[in-house]
Amino acid sequence: MYFTDRGIEELVRRRGDEEVSMAWLAEQLQAFVDTHPELETAVERLATWLARLDDPED
Repeated sequence: MYFTDRGIEELVRRRGDEEVSMAWLAEQLQAFVDTHPELETAVERLATWLARLDDPED
């Protein structure tokens, strides 16, 4: 198990039954980047990856 898997597992355990909108998720990611600007690149890569999941070009 990677260290990051623990955070993912905690997310599923604590909030796994919730449904959220993409707008809500985008707001949370922006708030996170505002608090942790050194992680902006990683968050941007995650957001781009999520945005393009169904894009056959990628």
